[in-house]
Amino acid sequence: MTRGHSLVVENLHAGYGERIIIKGMNLTIAPGSITAIVGANASGKSTLLRAMARLITPAEGGVILNGIPVHRIPAKQAARIIGLLPQSPIVPEGMTVADLVGRGRHPHQSLFSRWNAEDDRAVAAALEAAGTGDIAEHPLDELSGGQRQRVWIAMVLAQETDILLLDEPTTFLDVGYQIDILNLLAEMNRKRGTTIVMVLHELNMASRYADYLAALVDGRVHASGTPAEVLTRENMRAVFDIECMIIDDPLSGRPHALPIGRCRAEGMPPLGSGQKARKHHENSLTGERRYGKN
Repeated sequence: MTRGHSLVVENLHAGYGERIIIKGMNLTIAPGSITAIVGANASGKSTLLRAMARLITPAEGGVILNGIPVHRIPAKQAARIIGLLPQSPIVPEGMTVADLVGRGRHPHQSLFSRWNAEDDRAVAAALEAAGTGDIAEHPLDELSGGQRQRVWIAMVLAQETDILLLDEPTTFLDVGYQIDILNLLAEMNRKRGTTIVMVLHELNMASRYADYLAALVDGRVHASGTPAEVLTRENMRAVFDIECMIIDDPLSGRPHALPIGRCRAEGMPPLGSGQKARKHHENSLTGERRYGKN
């Protein structure tokens, strides 16, 4: 089992240069839990993860790891505790899968230590867990987007940190692979006690797999808590500007959001009525021309 670490965001103001994205944010990450960060584009989700991983120096406030501001902790020491999978990482040219996954062991190396059997074990286990063992010797630039994403996940698994930060880990993956990756993360959390914080766009996947949700709006936490506390019609309206029905997921019993689309609004054609829909569209265009709209 991993060690439980205290990770707290306190009055965090952070961004890029003079552009402040995170504005006075407060958030406590429960040790040994899975927390999903959700929110509209440009709400500060990726910036929050980068601040947690000490890649951004706060303008004010900070991220506190075990009572110490994380940006004051030496990089290699912090990397033994916190691992980060950023959004759309750059693939090194000419590198094989096994080489990239091996880079996850860098925080465990020093000037006086060499690659050893423990490193071999960690890399082999990470390749197997991410389902990439059969392509270990393949060049990265020959892989599909989904395969590359699994290799990056294998790299952070090889790092064997107690806290894992993932920015949209299911990007480029079809739904089958998405489930595989989320199941893998849930298994790591359950068996090793790894604290996982991940940005997810798919609200219902977040609700099903996460213990806690944090919904961001304009660089602040609008709502945080269990999925039942956060995934409400009022919060979906405030966070995403959408109307939703909230029902119980028949598999997990957790809340499931069903956006109410305009195609079901009164006066609109029903789904699947191709000819009627086209006729409705043609009539609309005729009316716009008749009244001079453009």
